[in-house]
Amino acid sequence: MNQAVKDYIIEKVNALINAPTCCGELKASAQNWLDALGTDKEAEQTKSLLADLERDIVTVDGLIAFAESEAGINVFGREQAPKVAAHAREIKADGAQYCDCPACAAAAAILEKKDEIL
Repeated sequence: MNQAVKDYIIEKVNALINAPTCCGELKASAQNWLDALGTDKEAEQTKSLLADLERDIVTVDGLIAFAESEAGINVFGREQAPKVAAHAREIKADGAQYCDCPACAAAAAILEKKDEIL
C-alpha cells in the first residue's frame, strides 16, 4: 500500500479507536493493527482488522431493527430510540448502506480502501 493510503488508514483506525460507539473487541483489533505496522505481522493483522470491520459494521437496516427492539430501547432510551430509527431511515433514503455513527463511519472509510491495503 502506498504511503498516502497508509496514512489515511492510520487516521481512520485512530478515529475508530477513539469513537465512543466502537466496541472493545474492535478497538483491540485496531490497536493490534497499529502495533503491527512495519513488522512481519502487518499483513496478518491487516486481514484480521478487515475481517473484524466487516463483521462489526452495522448496516442501516440493522440499526433500524436494533433501535426498534427492546435491546435498542435499553441502549438508546425510550425517547431516543425512535429518533435513532427515524435518522436511520433518513440516511437509508439518501442511499446510506451503513450506520453513520463515528465507529461505523470510520469502519466504512477503511473498508472502502480494502483492495488498496490488502
